[in-house]
Amino acid sequence: MKGKRLKCLGIALCCMAAALPLQGCGDSSDKVEIEIVQYKPEAANYFKTVEDEFNASHDNIHLTISSPNDAMTILKTRFIREDYPDIIGIGGDINYSYFVDAEILADVADYEGLKEINPGYLEIAESLELVPTDGTYIVPYVANAAGILYNKDMFAEHGWQIPETWSELMQLCGEIESEGILPFYFGFKDTWTCLAPWNAMAVELSPSDTAKQVNKGLTTFTEEYRELAEKYLSLLPYGPDDPFAYGYNDACTAFARGESAMYPIGSYATPQILSVNPELNIDSFVMPAADNREERTLNSGIDLGFCVMAECENKEAAYEVLDFLLEYENMQKYIDDQNAVPCKNGDFQLASMLDGMTEFIEAGNMTDYQDHYYPSEMSVDALLQTFLLEKDVDGFLNGFDTSWQRYNRDIIRLVQEYEQNH
Repeated sequence: MKGKRLKCLGIALCCMAAALPLQGCGDSSDKVEIEIVQYKPEAANYFKTVEDEFNASHDNIHLTISSPNDAMTILKTRFIREDYPDIIGIGGDINYSYFVDAEILADVADYEGLKEINPGYLEIAESLELVPTDGTYIVPYVANAAGILYNKDMFAEHGWQIPETWSELMQLCGEIESEGILPFYFGFKDTWTCLAPWNAMAVELSPSDTAKQVNKGLTTFTEEYRELAEKYLSLLPYGPDDPFAYGYNDACTAFARGESAMYPIGSYATPQILSVNPELNIDSFVMPAADNREERTLNSGIDLGFCVMAECENKEAAYEVLDFLLEYENMQKYIDDQNAVPCKNGDFQLASMLDGMTEFIEAGNMTDYQDHYYPSEMSVDALLQTFLLEKDVDGFLNGFDTSWQRYNRDIIRLVQEYEQNH
C-alpha cells in the first residue's frame, strides 16, 4: 500500500529514535478533546492565548495546543507509533509532501473555511504533492515573503528608485556603491541564509515545477539553474568583503545600524532587525531577477498551515477549532505578533515593511520557495555556501544533479511510476 510504503520514505526520513512523544490530552467524559501540535515555538505564547480563549468560550470541546521545539522530529516519532494528534500545524515544505503521500492526512475539501483562503496559497499547496492527489489536505494559515528589505529613509535621501528588472537592480547597486555605501549585507556564515537570495531569484529564473520536471526525467538542474547560479554570484561583489564571516544576527544588526542599504532576506527577519533599531524605516520589494517585467512574481510560501489527521475521530470538532483560528481577530493577532502574511482573504493590517509586496499578495501573484521541494538530507544550504565560496558554476550544478539523484531515488521512482500509469 502507498501509505505503508511512504512511512519509510516520508516519515522515517530523518526521524530520531530518541525523540520523546508528547503527552496526550486529559480524559473528559463530557467534552470532545482536540489536540494540536504545531511546529513554530516562537509563536507559543500566541497559541497559548488561543487555547485559553477557545476553552473559555466552548463548553463542548477542550483544546490543547503544543508548540514544542523540534516539533517535526516529535511528530514523525509519534506517527511511527501511530499516536496521532487531531490537527498538526506545519509549513508547506517537503515534509507536508511526504505526509500527503503517506495518506495520514484527512481530505478537508469539505471545510467551508477554504472558500476564504487566497487561491494562490491553495495552488501552492496542491503543487507540493509528490504526485497529483485528489482532495485538499491543508488549510493555509499564514505565509512569509522573501525578497529585498531596504532602508526606506536612505533610499529617499539619495533618490534611489525601486528596481523592477535585473538590469535595474545591478544599476542601482552601482549607484549605491558610488555613494560609498554598501548595497547588500549577507550573513552567509549561517548556511541557511544562503537560501534566501537563491529562492527569491529562482521564482523568476526557473520554472516553479523544476523539481517535479527533474523527477520525471524531463530536464536537469544543470539546465534549469545555470542562469540562477551565475546571477547569484553577481550579487557577491556588492556585499561585505567576506560575507562568510558574518552570521544571520550579524547581518541583521549591520543592516539595522545602516551599514548597508539593502538586505536580501525574508520578512521573518524584521523582528530581529527592529530589536536592534526600533526606529529603522524598513520596506521591501520583490527581488527582480529577470529583465522581463511580465515575469515578476513574489517569492512566498505557506509558513504555517493546519492539517487534520486522517485518524481524527471528531472532524466536526476539528473544523470548529479551525473556524476559531481563522477568525479575523485571531489571525490579526498572529500577523501582528509574527509579521506574517495572511493566507485568508480579508482587510488585514499588514506590517509596513510588506508595503512593497502588497500588490503581489492581493493579486495572488506568488510562487513558492524552490527549497520547499528539496529533501533536508541533501543540505542544499551547505551546497550553496560551498558554491559561493568556490564560485565554480559547473561543479555546483553537476553536484546538485548528482546529489538529487542520490537523495530522491524513492521519490523519482514514485513519480515515474505514476507517469507511466497515467
